[in-house]
Amino acid sequence: MAAAEQETGASTERPAGGGAAGAIDRYFHITERGSTFGAEIRGGLVTFVTMAYIVILNPIILTSGTDVAGDTLAFPAVSAVTALTAGVMTILFGVVSKLPFGFAAGLGINAFLAFSVVGQVTWPEAMALVVINGVLIVLLAATGLRRMIFDAVPVELKLAITVGIGLFIAFIGFVNSGFVTSTGSASPPVGLGIGGSVVTVPTLIFVVTLILTGVLLAAKVKGGLLIGLVAGTVISVIVESIWHLGAAAEQPGGWGLTVPTLEGAPFGVPDLSLIGAVSFDLGRVGVVTIVMLVFTLLFTNFFDAMGTMTGLSREAGLADAQGNFPRLKSALVVEGVGAIAGGLTSSSSNTVFIESGAGIGEGARTGFANVVTGLVFLLAMFFTPLTQIVPTEVAAAALVIVGALMMAQIRHIDLGDFRVLLPVFLTVAVMPMTYSIANGIGAGFVAWVLVHALSGRARRIHWLLWIVAAGFVVFFARGPLEALLGVTG
Repeated sequence: MAAAEQETGASTERPAGGGAAGAIDRYFHITERGSTFGAEIRGGLVTFVTMAYIVILNPIILTSGTDVAGDTLAFPAVSAVTALTAGVMTILFGVVSKLPFGFAAGLGINAFLAFSVVGQVTWPEAMALVVINGVLIVLLAATGLRRMIFDAVPVELKLAITVGIGLFIAFIGFVNSGFVTSTGSASPPVGLGIGGSVVTVPTLIFVVTLILTGVLLAAKVKGGLLIGLVAGTVISVIVESIWHLGAAAEQPGGWGLTVPTLEGAPFGVPDLSLIGAVSFDLGRVGVVTIVMLVFTLLFTNFFDAMGTMTGLSREAGLADAQGNFPRLKSALVVEGVGAIAGGLTSSSSNTVFIESGAGIGEGARTGFANVVTGLVFLLAMFFTPLTQIVPTEVAAAALVIVGALMMAQIRHIDLGDFRVLLPVFLTVAVMPMTYSIANGIGAGFVAWVLVHALSGRARRIHWLLWIVAAGFVVFFARGPLEALLGVTG
């Protein structure tokens, strides 16, 4: 047994018995960690239920982005590769790390891709950047640099990024639902609904779905987000079958992008056409832009994952007093592989999901639970046609809920010091106001370094932060710099 695991107080007694069951037990340390096959299976199923919404939500986010060539991703194809990659990576992580942490497309990164990156590159090029980001994460994890960088960045900035992404995602949800619309005026630029009122049935269904899902989550119903999505979709299908609202592009008061109608079979052969749809021909983009896009992907990717894994390992009773857990390095390496796999399948970078805590609560303690979760994700690939009937307004409610959940992290930030308050505020505010996650991260880092340095705390700033802040200054001034250097993009 590894020393790290012994530090957690887990028993090192080897389980008795032979055969396949005994071999699996010994490999995953099921008995040693005080678990059973039944507990692992239940935990694996519960983890899937709490994560299943990503098969719908990830394509909702990714298909919202139109790249520089005017292309969008197909909803059923994104749904299929989302389930495929989640299934494969969850099983791989369980087998290698032997930990019960489910994997799927990360919400912060997919939003960054859809609403920031593809404004400058095509979707295949964007996924190439995700692959490059994944390779860098693997190298950083294998050499131990990832842990060093993680420790160098102030926790307040890490949390602020999560909060900012949450507000950004929520704002997108409000706009997509028609709850917030452009006024067409310079001031105010946006307003409530149409003429200050909610007047369409789809927007009303958004409100109903939002409240229903909120009630389920408040009551701690397992799978509450998924249940809310399904319930809102069922209501929408019934409403459409009665009133035939149609699409908003064809008649006022209609559905935004997807008309909720039942057509065709609920299951079918998954569309895996996006696998390998990656292009490393990045000549159209300036060098500075490429570097900063990859840097922002890298930054967004691995800070969230390390914090999540540390929290889950503590919840499972597998972490020591310093937050270390069994097979830490291999877990971080596989997490980087998740980014590579997500880029190669066009499902966005895959990472550890905090929802795995629900499975841990059901008794999951080993990677065998991941095998169960992953197999169900692979089965879900064949039901992706069902995801096409989810209307934009229902999906928007899920975005707002996820935004609220991410914003909850602000409670862990002590805002009593203005040196902390200003960078945190800029990080959170700039993201939705400029429609860019990268801008928010950059504003926060630059503000943190300048405010601390100019108020007499320069020595408290880690040297890595100076480099990061300088990089973002270059990022913000990349237009003039590229022109000065003669770089096109």
